[in-house]
Amino acid sequence: MNDITKAFGSSKEFLIGEEIEWEIVAEGVKRKIMGYDDKIMLVKVHFEEGGIGAMHEHYHSQVTYVVDGEFELTIGEETKLLKGGDSFYIPPHVLHGAVCKKSGVLIDVFSPIREDFMK
Repeated sequence: MNDITKAFGSSKEFLIGEEIEWEIVAEGVKRKIMGYDDKIMLVKVHFEEGGIGAMHEHYHSQVTYVVDGEFELTIGEETKLLKGGDSFYIPPHVLHGAVCKKSGVLIDVFSPIREDFMK
């Protein structure tokens, strides 16, 4: 754990999706934290068509699986259209963002935990 990260412990071992409330994070974008400890975090993100994950960067490593939908993804200087069954990796400190072209779901994995997502 680096100096920036504080300890959050861990989530329960079993998390039932329908029991977790959606958190609205932007217009047309909502998320559920689906499990974590201080080293890793899994987040389900639902986008409506036109929803935007604004360009940003963070010190965490991120791997994302596209469950369904279509997303115009920009990582650094490159932009690609990704759809259900695709995935992508974002290294730490690389600017990235997404525009949802067809309503869908992303599963994000972060290491370490995204402490800014914790309330």
